[in-house]
Amino acid sequence: MPRPLPPYPTGWYAVGFSDELSTGALTHFAFMGREVVLFRTQAGVATLMDAYCPHLGAHFGHGGTVQGERIRCPFHGFEFDTAGTCQFVPYGTKPPKAKAHVYPLKEQHGLLMAYFCPDGAAPTWEVPTLDATGWSPLARHHWDFRGHPQETTENSVDMGHFPVIHGYTNVAELRDIVVNGPYLSTRYKMTRERAMLGRAVESEFDVHVHGLGYSFVDIVVPQFNWRSRLFVLATPTMGDKIRLRVAVSAHPEAFVPARIHPLLRFVPRALIFNAAFKGTFKGIRHDVSQDFKIWQNKRYLSPPMLAEGDGPVGKYRRWARQFYPETNAPATASC
Repeated sequence: MPRPLPPYPTGWYAVGFSDELSTGALTHFAFMGREVVLFRTQAGVATLMDAYCPHLGAHFGHGGTVQGERIRCPFHGFEFDTAGTCQFVPYGTKPPKAKAHVYPLKEQHGLLMAYFCPDGAAPTWEVPTLDATGWSPLARHHWDFRGHPQETTENSVDMGHFPVIHGYTNVAELRDIVVNGPYLSTRYKMTRERAMLGRAVESEFDVHVHGLGYSFVDIVVPQFNWRSRLFVLATPTMGDKIRLRVAVSAHPEAFVPARIHPLLRFVPRALIFNAAFKGTFKGIRHDVSQDFKIWQNKRYLSPPMLAEGDGPVGKYRRWARQFYPETNAPATASC
């Protein structure tokens, strides 16, 4: 099905998790329609670089190695630093002015986030640094499928699909959508019937969207004082394919297991927290996977024929135009 959307919007995108990239490691994959390599130097600096050596075109990911603070080409042994500049040739001669493209990369709360702009411009905005104090380590999962980050992120404001696809009831907005440059937020609540020991569970979702590749949702279940945080990270790879990562953390401090069942007060708290966390993560993976058939087979309609009750889909789409600077987008569309 055709998608009248540019496939690679500007913004910050996850290219992995920090603990997946050890010192001296090098891996390669597709990112924004290009082959790239991701490596970590001996000093711990993570770098995302175009995969082809600017000398004679060898692929760093097939035989290349990390040498201290540089990456070594497998073809002629030329070495490039983390800025992409050639610093060494094995001939004993002056290095050429060859330079590989390097993407802005940040490590934040366990994520490796890279910035993409079609013309290679530097970022003009940042994703927030979140306080991870007291939060559990990230549980994570990913899927690769045909999709687009604008459409996967659109689900965060598409109120009408929650009861139909996911079976939620009593869906209601708690706060109207707010947009501020590349940031969008909203807040809503909904009920999952028979979610916990046959009881209905009401959850509140505070949604924070920073561009089309990085979203996090603070989830609160008031009945049990349960707090979790969901990261939704859609990254275009090649063509119309994306890798969708989800990661979940939870905060045990205010959790009250006895509100689930009085007998749980006699069970070790850590045991109950771990079980609740596993259940939360399983439920999130299940809910995300329910959208796959829709995402992979839908046609993007512009303009859509919206109805009352859809949620702020129209506002979201107008906001999303800024991430396509090569189109006739508003003046805020600069990288």
